Amino acid sequence: MNAKNMMNTMMNKCMLCPRKCGADRTTERGFCGAGNKITVARASLHKWEEPCISYKNGAGTIFFSGCNLHCCFCQNNKISNKFFGKEISEKELADIFLSIQDKGADNIDLVTPTHFVPYIINALDIVKHKLNIPVVYNCGGYETCETIELLNGYIDIYLPDIKYFSSEISQKYSNAPDYFEIASAAVLTMIKQIGSLQYNCEGGLIKGTIIRHLVLPSQRHDSMNIMKWIANNTSSNDVLVSIMNQYTPFDFISDDHKELKRHVTKMEYNSVVNYAAELGIKGFTQQKSSASEEYVPDFDLTGI
Repeated sequence: MNAKNMMNTMMNKCMLCPRKCGADRTTERGFCGAGNKITVARASLHKWEEPCISYKNGAGTIFFSGCNLHCCFCQNNKISNKFFGKEISEKELADIFLSIQDKGADNIDLVTPTHFVPYIINALDIVKHKLNIPVVYNCGGYETCETIELLNGYIDIYLPDIKYFSSEISQKYSNAPDYFEIASAAVLTMIKQIGSLQYNCEGGLIKGTIIRHLVLPSQRHDSMNIMKWIANNTSSNDVLVSIMNQYTPFDFISDDHKELKRHVTKMEYNSVVNYAAELGIKGFTQQKSSASEEYVPDFDLTGI
């Protein structure tokens, strides 16, 4: 299905993500919060992505509003759950791509883009011949394989999360009991599509897949199960793994999730990192100082 047909399907009965909410987005918003307009909260250089993603001037991040997961602890709550942002056209999005490239961005980093995929494809079609930096698909991992296949030829680097292994945990925090089943299949589709890791002469990633995993309080064993799956189902030639230590307990977290009202301990994080090393997993780790509100972008419509 081409982007135009996908657009028509999306507008009338949205099936872009695994929620398959079927919303008529010409008259209502989907589960993700999106209607029929691209909505963006920030477009700017971001220097705190993984080293091979923001290796020189920073990733050219474009933060899209809305999300198909609505995690109860999301650090980008203002845009993912409250849908803050500015509505723009496909042409304006295409112009943002070029503007970020002109600022020296290491790549075009599309953050939480799933619910706007047909628009993004159309915008890329306008300017793809003018882009000389990679396009990154930075998502929560909760993707349909059909949507990933639609992106073939448009995306150079996949940057998905694998958030949860346990269906009980994914149901509790993201109302998605099928999360791991869906995300693991999507990630394998990404890897198959994009192929082996490739770098430029400056050490910047230009093609490949990086799997992110955020360690959560009290869930180190779930994290270890994810590491085991990655080791058993992927190759270090094709995948890097970023084990994140940036979990921040925000005030909006409900009393129903009291275990999330604290930081991850050094023991919890190190146990996951050490286990990944034992399995031969290659990638990145984070300092404890990254678990701070200071690292949450200021969604003030910069660059839009």
